[in-house]
Amino acid sequence: MIPIKALVAGGRNIAGIPRRPEPPDAQPVPRPDRPRLPDTRLPTAAQSAGDWTVAVGIHHMNPKSDNGRLAEGTLPLSISGSTRPTIALEYFVRDRLGIELLAAAPFRHDLAVAGLGHIGSTRHLPPTLSLQYHFAPQARVAPFLGVGLNYTTFFEEETRGALAGAKLALDDSWGLALHAGIDIQAGPGKLRLDARWMDIESDVRLDGVKLGTTRIDPLVYGASYVITF
Repeated sequence: MIPIKALVAGGRNIAGIPRRPEPPDAQPVPRPDRPRLPDTRLPTAAQSAGDWTVAVGIHHMNPKSDNGRLAEGTLPLSISGSTRPTIALEYFVRDRLGIELLAAAPFRHDLAVAGLGHIGSTRHLPPTLSLQYHFAPQARVAPFLGVGLNYTTFFEEETRGALAGAKLALDDSWGLALHAGIDIQAGPGKLRLDARWMDIESDVRLDGVKLGTTRIDPLVYGASYVITF
């Protein structure tokens, strides 16, 4: 009879059946590195405290329909619209809260009086300083509102027709300005669609004599592209 120890030592179990060799320690199978997909998300042009933005665009200035009356109310005055390039620089004093300065190429307007036709033209610059609140600057569509002060200076007044040869002058104006718009994510910057209302009122003088007051009070609307830096 074969001793048990001999069977075990000989690689057999008690029943005399050969024992299966123990498998070596299992090793993890290395997985090939997965290729990283490029990040296709658009960068967000968020505005935070300390940021600057510049907006370059084009805007149309549309004066209100009733622009006042001259010569003691006997001559209704009308002023034409004008379209010019604009630029706005904004500094964010706090997250979402910015101070904006608007500038533009000089707007040109024709002046007409009922019964007399075109009587002249003028150019003006309307720099406007506004405090603006951006509701969701990181969203793809971000609305904002602003309120500020407009200064309008008139120059290069010319006369024609019934007033040809006379000296026309419009006084400078200070007034309230309101601003509203949306910023739409577009590439590295934002497309801005906006509108402003400006309180512009000026005394009209002919050869130094006041003829009356014109109220332009235009709606200024247009589009621009905004970059944050």
